[in-house]
Amino acid sequence: MLTNVMETEIIVIGSGIGGLSCAALLARYGYQVIVCESHAIPGGAAHAFERDGFTFDSGPSLYSGMSYSPSPNPLRQALDAIGAGEDVTWANYATWGCCLPEGTFDTDVGADQFCEVLQRLRGDRAVAEWRQLQRLMEPYAQAAIALPPAALRYDLGAIFTTGRFVPAVLQYLPQVAQLSGTFGQIMDRAIQDPFIRNWLNLLCFLLSGLPADRTNAAEVAFMFADWYRPNVVLDYPIGGSGALVDAFVQGLQGHSGQLLLNAHVEQILVEGKRAIGVQLRGGKQIRAKQAVISSASIWDTLKFLPDGVLPRSFQSNRQATPACDSFMHLHLGIDGTGIPSDLACHHIVVNDWQAGITAPQNVIAVSIPSLLDPSLAPPGKHTIHVYTPANEPYALWEGLDRRSAAYMEQKKLRSEIMWQALERIIPDIRSRCEVTLVGTPLTHERFLRRHRGSYGPAIPATQGLFPNSRTPLPGLWCCGDSTFPGIGLPAVAASGMITANSLSPVHKHLEMLRQVGCLS
Repeated sequence: MLTNVMETEIIVIGSGIGGLSCAALLARYGYQVIVCESHAIPGGAAHAFERDGFTFDSGPSLYSGMSYSPSPNPLRQALDAIGAGEDVTWANYATWGCCLPEGTFDTDVGADQFCEVLQRLRGDRAVAEWRQLQRLMEPYAQAAIALPPAALRYDLGAIFTTGRFVPAVLQYLPQVAQLSGTFGQIMDRAIQDPFIRNWLNLLCFLLSGLPADRTNAAEVAFMFADWYRPNVVLDYPIGGSGALVDAFVQGLQGHSGQLLLNAHVEQILVEGKRAIGVQLRGGKQIRAKQAVISSASIWDTLKFLPDGVLPRSFQSNRQATPACDSFMHLHLGIDGTGIPSDLACHHIVVNDWQAGITAPQNVIAVSIPSLLDPSLAPPGKHTIHVYTPANEPYALWEGLDRRSAAYMEQKKLRSEIMWQALERIIPDIRSRCEVTLVGTPLTHERFLRRHRGSYGPAIPATQGLFPNSRTPLPGLWCCGDSTFPGIGLPAVAASGMITANSLSPVHKHLEMLRQVGCLS
């Protein structure tokens, strides 16, 4: 139970994967760490929940580079760094379904199988263009993974932790210099075929919430390094995304860190122009001797701070950070009778290329994880998550009372596109449902404490690099999706590691890198 005032060395606000990776690594480095989570369930956008025997992922469902180590994926690096890399069991698969304007088909990760799709849909010239893009991307892909995120830090200690990777980086120096630009500039050098351009814009949208001409080239280069290598597979955590969250929580607590649930931060405390702790709802305080780290979004972090403690220019700049749109969700528990066992577990639906890849409700994602892990549903049943990935405008919901008839009607209207997408995969889906939950941007805002229900920042690569974890207020740091390019779990895990490393002695950081296999 919380006393009126607690003391620790470091406080982390929020138990999303960014906050947990930061807190668990700091605890591994020997710091006293307390994580304050507003809700009763840890995990942020990656948390899992249960209804009537069905276990649902609240958010991410597509993982890669997780079932082996050392891996270039920062999410696996973060697990390895806290000694939890083997605490999650991963199911492997390669096939995902596509429902596109050109038709419905399955495709595999890996370059050769996609060439078969291109041959069937577009012919020899498209295949040749794709092969040319592969050759062009190879050095960019190697450049993107030459320096592991686990080695990064925001101080001069980086000379020692990254120095041993300099020869590998120098080998691809021309490509490294271009990785902070847009992928669209690289794509334009090789691709004219409209279907491939649409496909790449789709992949960029799923990576960053932005089309190719605004997506950071490094994000796509990493994807090429991972998805188009020989014998590649995709991964899914047995137990769902909640199993991944549990591994981070166990890593935190195994190193004597604390996780406080139902601990809603109302204010970051500032004394003598320094962040010195937090005040929780109800008036209880936790004091931090060394740092307060917010893994909330930058917009929500600013709300925690008293007026005037940040330079006006910094505050206005961060407040003006562009945001991705929000989500609609369908969480369904269904009768699985007659559903083929070889049905692809993940599908992507695109309604209209001409509308633009970021157009509202144009892209719909479908996940049926119980095809990989039957424990997520009762025998003979399936768990399904359908969502519009960061393309539902918050403005359509702003001001609606969640208990009103207008809200219920809006839910019915705006969820129809997801039902229609799912009917392309399971035609009789509506008659199979035993559990039906519809989530909206207001749900997203409420349960994830997200500003306007946003998926995260939409900072185009044309506007430069993402801000880092530092702030002008001594003692206050940030981590999470506002501090590292990308809006998925690898990006937030990377940000958490880098922030933790920056607060830690170089010798402990180097020891960690040796233990996880980044250094010999």
